[in-house]
Amino acid sequence: AGVIMPEGKSAGGSTAKEKVNLNTATREELMTLKGIGEAKADDIIAYRESHGGFQKIEDIKKISGIKDAAFEKIKDDITV
Repeated sequence: AGVIMPEGKSAGGSTAKEKVNLNTATREELMTLKGIGEAKADDIIAYRESHGGFQKIEDIKKISGIKDAAFEKIKDDITV
């Protein structure tokens, strides 16, 4: 048993929750992110289909309605 740290991180530094891959996540998986509802999840999927995927997590800010503040809330939960 490890020491429980704030933010849901274990003492080993890994998080219990899997990161959501912007390039492979389903609509339902995208909707588990803070502030991402059906419309934004659809926008993310449409973006990756038309642009061949996200190159880096910051590319999510190219989605309409996702700005720095929203990115800050989810950046630790996403990957590419």
